[in-house]
Amino acid sequence: MLLAFGCGAIFAQGNYEIQVYGSETVPAGKTMIELHSNYTAEGSTTTTDGTYPTNHQVHETVEITQGWNSWFETGFYIFTSIGPNGQGYQWVGDHIRPRVRVPDSWKWPVGVSLSMEIGYQRPVFSPDTWTWEIRPIIDKQLGAWYLAFNPALERSWHGPSVSQGLEFSPAVKVSYQFTKKVAGGFEYYGETGPVTGFDPFYEQQQQIFPALDFDFGPEWELNFGVGIGLTRSTDHLIVKMILGRRFNFLGPRALKASN
Repeated sequence: MLLAFGCGAIFAQGNYEIQVYGSETVPAGKTMIELHSNYTAEGSTTTTDGTYPTNHQVHETVEITQGWNSWFETGFYIFTSIGPNGQGYQWVGDHIRPRVRVPDSWKWPVGVSLSMEIGYQRPVFSPDTWTWEIRPIIDKQLGAWYLAFNPALERSWHGPSVSQGLEFSPAVKVSYQFTKKVAGGFEYYGETGPVTGFDPFYEQQQQIFPALDFDFGPEWELNFGVGIGLTRSTDHLIVKMILGRRFNFLGPRALKASN
């Protein structure tokens, strides 16, 4: 929907779905299927918490999102990993994410939505196995410029970070529409630590992704970026791609039910 870090902090996105969310939900009756492909070119080579090092891991996530009406959708994630040194292809975990948004009829000056994501990851990939995220989403189109802000709060329900309580994980996207087909800019992902007292900066996870978005029509989504870690606690180099396609699997029935 944060991130690509190798230090065992809690993340709903982690380096599985590296995405700054916009406020729009999937239209009623539409099903969006996305493939998140992320390669850690330069990450952690050792760990002390029993998890696999992130260096040279390939993470593939399938995200399936169903739009139920004009303001509500549900997303489901399947996380997988392909690792070096005999790790092979492995299932990592699953998350579910309901999301609601402010309807267009309210005529708010900015787009606003709210998602809740909860799920499980195996302990060899995350010491915090059960996690929960609440993600407010605010965005605005200003001519050729697009701005999005996701001030997410995350919590571990099982693992060493339970005592930390809520942690702040902001994400920001700024892009400019260069042509009808291509927009470019940057995405920022951070994890600053507990809201009751942020971690020292060198222990925080901070990452910038120069990124491109390609417009191949309303049914498609393509995003590509290269992430650069800004602290020693962050994986230093990640390449990511999101490819999405909308389908009309439940269109007529869902549209009739939402009226």
